[in-house]
Order: sequence, then C-alpha cells, then structure tokens
Amino acid sequence: MSINVIQLIRSAMPDSVVMQLASRFGLPSDVVRNLTSSAAPALVAALMHKGATLEGARSLFATLLSPEVNAHIGEQLSLLLGTTAGMNQLETVGRQLLERTVERRIDGLSDVLSTQVGAPMHASHALTGIVGATLFGVLKRHFVEGRGNVGQLPTLLGHQLPLIGPFLNDGLLSALGLGGVSVFTSAILPQLKAVSAHIEHPTPPAAAPLDSADHAAHASVQVPDGAVVREHRRSHKRWWWLLAAIAAVLAFLCLRGCNTATQRDAHAGADVDAAALRPASAAAGEASGAIGTNAASDAVVAAASGVIASDAASGPAAEAAPTVDSTLTFTVDPAAKPALSATVGTEAEKTQLLDALTRQFGASGFTANVTVDPATRPAGWLAHLGTLLPLMALPGAEVKVDGARVELGGTAANAKLGWLERLKSLFGASYQIGAFNADQAVASATQSFREAIERLHTANDPCATADIAKVLNLQVINFASASTVVPASAADDLRRSAAVLSACAGHGKVAEFEVAGYSDNVGGTQANLQLSKKRAQSVRAFLVASGVPAASLRAQGYGATHPVADNATGSGRFANRRIEFVAVQQ
Repeated sequence: MSINVIQLIRSAMPDSVVMQLASRFGLPSDVVRNLTSSAAPALVAALMHKGATLEGARSLFATLLSPEVNAHIGEQLSLLLGTTAGMNQLETVGRQLLERTVERRIDGLSDVLSTQVGAPMHASHALTGIVGATLFGVLKRHFVEGRGNVGQLPTLLGHQLPLIGPFLNDGLLSALGLGGVSVFTSAILPQLKAVSAHIEHPTPPAAAPLDSADHAAHASVQVPDGAVVREHRRSHKRWWWLLAAIAAVLAFLCLRGCNTATQRDAHAGADVDAAALRPASAAAGEASGAIGTNAASDAVVAAASGVIASDAASGPAAEAAPTVDSTLTFTVDPAAKPALSATVGTEAEKTQLLDALTRQFGASGFTANVTVDPATRPAGWLAHLGTLLPLMALPGAEVKVDGARVELGGTAANAKLGWLERLKSLFGASYQIGAFNADQAVASATQSFREAIERLHTANDPCATADIAKVLNLQVINFASASTVVPASAADDLRRSAAVLSACAGHGKVAEFEVAGYSDNVGGTQANLQLSKKRAQSVRAFLVASGVPAASLRAQGYGATHPVADNATGSGRFANRRIEFVAVQQ
C-alpha cells in the first residue's frame, strides 16, 4: 500500500492543468505550480497529524471514503476547472474536507502560502481548496482500488515524511497548528507507528470495482453532464465513446475528401451515432437549444477525447473562453443611495443588472458604472441579485463580489445586523462569503512577519537587502484615523526590524531603505500626501531611536498614488494605507 502521495497529486495536476489554473487566476504558471507544490506537502502533514491517534485515524479514513470525496478527480480535474461552477464547487468541497480534518479554518495556511509564494490571497485560498480536494481524491482511489483498510492508513502516511520533509517550514506547520518542523518531524513517526500497532487490521472484503453501480455515492463534485461518461454504466459506455470518436474522425475526413453524396452518407451515419450516444449526451443536446443533434454529439465527443472538432459548416472560429471573473462593488451613502461599479461579460448581463436597479431604486436612485468585457466569465451572482438589493439600501454598507467571493464591509459587516449569515444561507456553499476585520488582518500579518524574521536570522546571508525588504514589508503598521503616531500594536515588530537593521550595520553591512508612506483615497489629495509623509517620518524616527543608523533611512510620502487594492472596500483601503520599505540602490 506504500505510495508517493505528492507524485499522485502532481500526476493529477500536470502542466496542462497548471496552465489552466494560471489562466483562471491571471497568474504566471510558475507561481501556480509553486503554490500547489508548497500546499500539497503541508496538507499531507496535516493528514499525518490527524492519523497519529486511534480516533483520528478512524475519522480520517471515514472522511476519505465519504461521498464528498471524488475518487476520479485525477481524470476529471481539467473538466471541472473548465466551468466556474465546477471550479467553485471543487474549491469549496476541498476546503470543507480539509477543515473537517484539521478541525480549524485553513485560511491561516492560505495566507502563509500567499506570502511565501508571492501569490494573491484569493488565488492562494482557492488553490489550497483545489489541492485539498485532489489530495483526498487520489487517496480515496488508492484505498478503494487496493481494498485498503483503516489499519494501513497510519503506515501509508508515515511513508510520506521523507517525501514532504524538504518542503515543510515553520510558517506552514504553525498555520496548521502543528508547531515547528523539528518538533513535528521528530514526533510524528513514533505516533503513527504506535497507532498502526494498536489499530485493528480488518481483512478487506471482496470489494466491488470502483466503477460499479455504487460509484455515484463516491463523488459529490459533479462534472457537467455529457463531459464525462456516467460511472454507473462506464463499463459499457467506454465502447460508445470509442465508436463516437471514430465516427467523428470519419465524418471529418468525409467532409474534407468525399463528394456530396458521400457527405450525406457521413451525416446519416453521424445521426445514427448521435442516437446511440443519446443516453450519455442527452443533457448536452437539450442544453444546446438551437444546436442540432449532430453538433451536440460532436461537442460531447470533443470534450471526452480532448480533440477540438472541426466546424462542419466552415463557420467562424470559436472565441477564446473567458478568463476573468465578473465583479460587482457597491457602497451606500448615508442617504441610502448606492454607488456601483461592475464588470460583466455581455450586454444582456449589463441590461439585467441596470433594469433590476432601476426597478428597485428608480432611475435617479443610484449611480452605476458597468463595463462589458467579453473576456469576463458569466456573472453567477446575478442570480442572487434579489438578495443583494436590500443590502444596497443599507446606509454605510460596502460589498465586493469577485466571481464567487463576497466581502462585506462597513455596516454590512456588523454582526448584529446578521447579513453575513444571511448571505451564507441564501448564496449557498459554492460562494465564499466573509467580512473584513482589521484586527484579524493585523494579527495575521503579525504572525507572518514574526515567522519570517525568525527564518531571516538563520539564513545564510541575513543581511541580504532584498530579503530584508521582503520581511519588513510583511508587517502592518495600522495607524489610527488621521494619526501620525506609531500605534502600540506595531511597536514590538518595529523593534524587531530595528534589531535586524542595526545588527547588519554593526557587521559593516548597512542596508539603505526608503520608508515610503501611502494612503487610501479618502480625503483631499494634498492632505493625504502630507499625512502619508508624516507617517513615514514617524516610522523612520522610531527605527532610528531603536538603533538604526539615521543615514541608512529616508522617509517619503506618496499619498493615494500607486494603490495595491480597490479603495471601494474596507479591506482595499486598509491595504492601501501602508508603509513600504524600498531598498535604495547604492
């Protein structure tokens, strides 16, 4: 039963899937690969920790064999990622499985991965869920096909330690509540061996093959109808797919090289094949509307075989699939008048949104800036617009919808009003709905900074200017509104920063930095410019007073220029009100 789980995950997520994910998130493929390669070992470590007790091993094994886990994810992953609904469900199920296993939210792990890999936080959160779903899926398939039992699980997990050890670090393990690397690696194997020695090893029953009629209970992440053969008839339908693919190729050749009569024969043959395929592709044909039976069958064959079918009518080439999520952002002024901005993929979606707003608020009761971009995926949130309209009348509310992610701010985030739980209930599990909390954001940033600065102390060159800059920029200095006084919450971290800088200077390695202050867009341009400059000067003065050579630091303010996030939301303004440490080229 010994396997390399990391290799199984990589096999399920080859370069083609990585490029597909990169396109989905608008990221370089190497960033996506680095993120998935970092997430997988950490998640395996979490499973090892779970399996290190008798109760935990039994619970983990039950989760692996639960209906939510898709044992065929290795073959279906690319197809699932081909639709927004499929990807969102995959991500949600993966996160739920992980959180059930580790018995804590995995946002902390996602945040650490985002920082360490340099990926946007939303992409890190989504990819962590997708990697989690893949991990559970490949393990389930291994146990079902090998007729494995719970007694083999601790041993299998123990075999993964040499494979994941080189990729673990204190930050990842701390985010999962597993302590440091040295503590984890020294204790986990004896614990797993003890569980393996005491847990029962039942004789596996003569299990039915994975493709048997009970497969429907083994996968909750659904593939679009017609994209993959339904598992409860898979043994017979493999032949239908093969025959359909052969028919499609023959039809293609006839269209190119045969005379008109032969073409008619080929189409007649295709009609017969379409009728034979009807049980598997009925949904695809019905959903296609004006698309004929032959076209629907061709689409199914193309999806199953990975071949893009030629257009028999020599029509225009298919347009590239949309690559970015639709967005909706709105704020509500004290007079309950909402101001909205949105990006959707079609004029019809724009009209649907504006018509709903006009019916609700009247033509002059709102302001809206709606952009149509054909590269934008369908706006699934339009189906929930009736839920959002009352929120658009709540004075002080701030909401941002980005694909399937909803962030509440302002009065919308007030727990007493109950909007967070209400939206979770009405939107369903396919949406991630949260409220921005500045204190939690500061706490998360503080943890990441302190872990990073500890690693810096043990680095080969702790005075490398570029590395110091990356670490210093992890800390958050959350000034009070309109204040230029360094907040007490940032004092300890700034003293740690000063210790690093002054120690390097003491060794003759002076790192020179510009302390750059930025603001959000609230208030006047000049006022923000002056405020950002004074805050930068306050930070510089604090560091100098803590022992950093004054000549190595200079302060400058840039106001609301160069925002790193959308100022329409509380989290965006929080991110834009920042201090950056920029290395000065000598």
